[in-house]
Amino acid sequence: MSSRRIFRPLLALLLIGSAGVYSAAKAQTQPKAPDTMEARVQGCTSCHGSHGQGTDNDYFPRLAGKPADYLYNQLKNFREGRRKYPPMNYLVTYLSDDYLHQIATYFSQQRPPYPAPAAPTVSPETLARGKQIVLQGDASRQVPACVACHGQALTGMQPAIPGLVGLHADYISAQLGAWRSGTRHAVQPDCMHTIATRLSDEDVNAAASWLAQQPAPSNPVPAPARSLKLPLACGSEPQ
Repeated sequence: MSSRRIFRPLLALLLIGSAGVYSAAKAQTQPKAPDTMEARVQGCTSCHGSHGQGTDNDYFPRLAGKPADYLYNQLKNFREGRRKYPPMNYLVTYLSDDYLHQIATYFSQQRPPYPAPAAPTVSPETLARGKQIVLQGDASRQVPACVACHGQALTGMQPAIPGLVGLHADYISAQLGAWRSGTRHAVQPDCMHTIATRLSDEDVNAAASWLAQQPAPSNPVPAPARSLKLPLACGSEPQ
């Protein structure tokens, strides 16, 4: 056997071996991604902002500071199809309850600043109607005031009622429309579906427009649990 025929397989083995050593050494020197919740939720922050503050467009709402159980319930609703938005449905399809709890808790503890209130784009009469619905409701239609559940400061209530400040009018309007149509729903009794079906299109626009103009209070934390007596039973909120 010639030396050339022996040399070629030997060279190949040496090259393979050196490649393996190089790959192992490179793997040891590559920095590892930090195993923190901040790193894990980057799939969320790419749409909802670096600290869950929401974005300037209408579709990605503020998550920061909302009650953890509310955020957890929404993640479960997306996972189980009660709330439909394909990117969110896909993102949480295979996540466990425990992991969803961790995500919800992380965003509930974030405190980025709130955006400036939106400039009015509707008439003073529409805003007056919106203020009435939010602060007083409409007894003739059995519509309770928004503040009866979401708090006088509109920052929500622990453990599972969200704040309404810092949201775009179009987002609020779209969600109320989804509650009315049933494309968004919660576990029974679904109080928001009940309320939304009693609102006209004009009412929805008025309430959403007025809410979008409200500044966040200086201490925008949710009200303590059971500090409000809810006017309707809600499946997501313990009675």
